[in-house]
Amino acid sequence: MVKSTSEGRASAARVAKWLLDKGRGEESVAVLSAWAASGPNDPEGQQLLAEALRISPGAPLARLAFERMEGLDGLYPPLDDAIAKYGPQELERLEQEMNRPAFRRAQVGFNNNVKYKEQVFHIQTEDSGLDKPHVITHLFADGGRVIKSHKRSYADAVNSPDVVTHVRALMKGQQFEMALALREGRFDEIIAGRAVGGMEVLEQPPRDVQKLATQQKQKVEVAAPAAPPSHPSTSMRAPSTKVYFRLLVLRSLSRGPDSYEPVGDEVIIGSSGSVTLPGERFCHPREAVILARGGKLWLKDFDGGNGVFLRIRHPVSVAPGDEIIVGDQLLRVERNPERSDYPGAGPTYFYSSPQWLSPFRVVQIFAGGGLGTCAVARGSALLIGSGPNDLVLVGDPLVSGQHCLIEEQAGDLLLTDLDSRTGVFVRIKGEQELVTGDELLVGRTRLLLEKC
Repeated sequence: MVKSTSEGRASAARVAKWLLDKGRGEESVAVLSAWAASGPNDPEGQQLLAEALRISPGAPLARLAFERMEGLDGLYPPLDDAIAKYGPQELERLEQEMNRPAFRRAQVGFNNNVKYKEQVFHIQTEDSGLDKPHVITHLFADGGRVIKSHKRSYADAVNSPDVVTHVRALMKGQQFEMALALREGRFDEIIAGRAVGGMEVLEQPPRDVQKLATQQKQKVEVAAPAAPPSHPSTSMRAPSTKVYFRLLVLRSLSRGPDSYEPVGDEVIIGSSGSVTLPGERFCHPREAVILARGGKLWLKDFDGGNGVFLRIRHPVSVAPGDEIIVGDQLLRVERNPERSDYPGAGPTYFYSSPQWLSPFRVVQIFAGGGLGTCAVARGSALLIGSGPNDLVLVGDPLVSGQHCLIEEQAGDLLLTDLDSRTGVFVRIKGEQELVTGDELLVGRTRLLLEKC
């Protein structure tokens, strides 16, 4: 079926986005340039050309498309070749490939950069498809030197109805696994040239990245397969008189006890409970509760307060909307707003300084809820600290030079404490298991938990 110019351009926009997501940026620019120059010089064509220039500001095909759309005399063989190649039939074929419900060919992989010890490394995870069912992850350095490779087979899942989901989860797990291993220093000897890397065939599933209960409906255990037991109503049982834990006050800006040894299996943090934190101006009367259930301790936030924060011990997965504390600074992770810098009506063409790809941003929140500085991730990472970073927090003695890092890996966001002096804390909104050694932050009061 022959498409109208408008339909073809809409199809070209969808195909170009898909090609870009697959890492085929040059083809994406060719599709956009070809269809921008095919038809009238109107807002539809100008928007396609604007997107091509955003992807590659110096692309020769985009320049040729611009000149043709402006009616300039010149030779356009490369542009004519692109128009012929990416005609309606080719767009239809590419859209069919986009919409395949199942796959025999390889799924689209992940490609992310990681900065470690002042060097930039690249992690690439690829699927070989159902005919060769395995996933390979490579760690590159020095612009192409392979440091380490991990390989896992999924032959036992080829005939499973959820093989697509299974392979996607395996790819994401391996991508995270390689990033965590790099940050833990497991490849330092290989990077220095004192050991050999090579391919390692793994049979155990990749370890999960630690997740916290940052959403109200979440329940997160530290390491246990069973779900936490349900909470019986307090009106149906006598209150316990046992001490299940103590809280040591590591930091307080007001007078108060050095520790708390509350009694009972439901301990309220706040002035209406037994962990009162006197003088803590950022603590709500009912800020949070610690529950003793089935031999475990669970931290649960109450709505309406400023929140309770847990110090991370390992890299953790965070999401847009999550709040973290660095030093005494409250920060929120957010998605970047949708781009709105397309050309407007009229003859003026869109062009601006080249923009880097940015999957997220971090916003500072002041006391009272006002917003402070905002930093946008450059590429796939955002470095936070008091030194020359992406988000610079000055005037706070609790913030280290390079305090923490948030980076995109396999479509998720990974928060890593860069051995800071005072740690990184994440707000808990759901139900989070606590273990001995966990540190809580309520307002500016820091508490260390010890199980009894």
